Amino acid sequence: MILVTPRGNVPLATAGLLLGMLLSVLDQTVVALALPAIAADLGGLDAVGWIVTAYVLTSTATGALYGRVSDRFGRRPVFLAALAVFVAGSALCGLAASTPQLIAARTLQGIGAGALFVLPATALSELYPQRLRSKVQGFTGGVFALAGVGGPLAGGAITDAWGWRWIFFVNLPLGLLAMALTAAGLRLPGSRAKVRIDLTGAALLTGTVVGLLLVAEWGGREHVWGSPAILGLLGAAVTLSVLFVRRQRRTADALLPVRLFAGPVLRAALPAAGLLGALLGGSIVYLPTYLQAAYGMSATQAGLALMPYVLTFMAVSSLAGARITAGARVKPVLMTGSAVVVLGFLLLSRLTPGLPYGWAALGLAVLGLGFGLLMQNLVVVAQNAVPPADLAATTSAVVSVRGLGLSMGVSLFGALLAREHAAPAAAIPAVLFWGVPVAVALVALVALLPGPRPAMERGGTPSGGEPMT
Repeated sequence: MILVTPRGNVPLATAGLLLGMLLSVLDQTVVALALPAIAADLGGLDAVGWIVTAYVLTSTATGALYGRVSDRFGRRPVFLAALAVFVAGSALCGLAASTPQLIAARTLQGIGAGALFVLPATALSELYPQRLRSKVQGFTGGVFALAGVGGPLAGGAITDAWGWRWIFFVNLPLGLLAMALTAAGLRLPGSRAKVRIDLTGAALLTGTVVGLLLVAEWGGREHVWGSPAILGLLGAAVTLSVLFVRRQRRTADALLPVRLFAGPVLRAALPAAGLLGALLGGSIVYLPTYLQAAYGMSATQAGLALMPYVLTFMAVSSLAGARITAGARVKPVLMTGSAVVVLGFLLLSRLTPGLPYGWAALGLAVLGLGFGLLMQNLVVVAQNAVPPADLAATTSAVVSVRGLGLSMGVSLFGALLAREHAAPAAAIPAVLFWGVPVAVALVALVALLPGPRPAMERGGTPSGGEPMT
């Protein structure tokens, strides 16, 4: 591979982008095991959950906006500015003297993290030729797998060794390193068109996302599902979403151009990404608790016991990307992955406290296999279905919808878990069974994706309706 191109030093840029993405995903989960220590130090136990929620809300709500902002101002300056905001927020988190201060700092951190979550997937697709797109996007899938398990593990280890403030302070040198690598390596051509940012649409979309996440977070726990608070939030989210869609149809500078949905690819890929995120968040967040409860593991041991999932995910994501790069068809890979996810949830839902760890390891490996086949290939399918001008908007939409699904999956599976009147070792497998019908719905959505056209019919500029290869 050529190290230096007109687009900069590609390896340096790749390292900086992936490191930024790793930091943003890690900070969704790194505080999980530190919350008791934070509550003991700062107080405010009743509000401690907002330390996680504030970050998730802001990072998810701003994700889609960053695609258009980077179209206007360029990938590199927007990514660097977001990294600076993330690093500043991390420093303020570590210096917080009260729970409200920490929540405010996490909000600022999440605003920066929205770009770190979304822009690497877009920039990497522009750094590498389309034939390598699936292989390169496999790296980002590995980042998600590593961060999903490594976050709680690192958070617990750092809290035990140096105190909870260092889970935020450690972001400073890593964030600055990501900034240096990206600044030195990333050189992408700017847009020649004058892109305007639809701030009204961004506000409507942000309100929709925040409303949905609060419904998922509070429903069944803070408020009963039929309460005025939940129904009011749900009604507001639906109303704002309708207004957002109307706005996107009428404005020439849409955050998510309606023309992208003229064909069948994004109509299936976007909801599939949302369901995939929900399954990912609803499983991997609660499995460490099961391992601790069922096998008496420590937090560190439970993190290490998730290695069958992580290693399988990372290996399969890389191999699947290489196979698609070599010319294999995407849809059979996606169909296989979604079917394997169904099997993974079935296996994990059958776990009982008396079964040896080997059965849990098998279920984890199967789940990692399915997610590895799906995670980034859904992004690639969407990217390949649109022209270059819509690449950022499409990538932001898919990654943001997946992030929204992940956040809602964590909350909804948590609400189901709260309803179980049983010990975690029995309750968590029972809740994971609800992943089976969701995974079956994912299979149905993947089946709706179009297959390849005959070679004589191909050619021309990709569009929202271009079938996959």
